[in-house]
Amino acid sequence: MDDLYDADVLEWSERQAKLLRRRAAGELVNEADLDWPNIAEEIESVGRDQLHAVESLLLQALLHVLKAEAWPLSRDAPAWRAEAIRFRAQASNRYTPSMRRRLDLDRLYRQALRAVPESLDGQAPLPLQRNCLATLDDLLSDDP
Repeated sequence: MDDLYDADVLEWSERQAKLLRRRAAGELVNEADLDWPNIAEEIESVGRDQLHAVESLLLQALLHVLKAEAWPLSRDAPAWRAEAIRFRAQASNRYTPSMRRRLDLDRLYRQALRAVPESLDGQAPLPLQRNCLATLDDLLSDDP
């Protein structure tokens, strides 16, 4: 079964899902056909992928806010602010309470700071806060 997992994860996942559904319905299935180690790994990866998605969306939101703060007179500043709101809303939609203890907002803010360009259209950025002043609740709220 490991060979199929490595060779064609789509086929593997469809077979495993079918077997698990049959087992959940009370049918006895050959336990040797169930690839428990990889099933467990895939279930864990679902959670990790969701956490990564929320981190990525928050990072993008922070970066867009920082660009709007660094170049408030840029013609792109309104679009950056709108994008930040959109990224925050998407993060809020995917966020689950168990993520709170795993999200490192200070780390994400530092990453966003590093991603701010050194200049834009020949203009240096205005000074930016070195520490994140927003809370996770601020970023996930519906308030712009």
